[in-house]
Amino acid sequence: MSTFKIKTGDTVKVIAGKDKDKEGKVISVNPKNSTVVVEGVNMITKHEKPSMANQQGGIVNKEAPIQVSNVMYLHKGTPTRIGFKVEGDKKVRIAKKTGEVID
Repeated sequence: MSTFKIKTGDTVKVIAGKDKDKEGKVISVNPKNSTVVVEGVNMITKHEKPSMANQQGGIVNKEAPIQVSNVMYLHKGTPTRIGFKVEGDKKVRIAKKTGEVID
């Protein structure tokens, strides 16, 4: 399994699908299924039974996972690919477009 280039908390832009050109923050990452959940993107309507967490139950809108290949990292508002570089003894992510270190 390869290393995931998108991490939780990154800002991404959707580049394919029904929510194309929407931007949002990554809520969760699932490397096993190659999916990410992005805030406000790929919203679904789910019918939930009443439970201890949700006393009322009813119809709830929530985000569904989206393929990681359909999102692109935003670096200073510009979509860019991500690469890796070894600086000293640390492996860091870099923006391919500018060459700047991300984290």
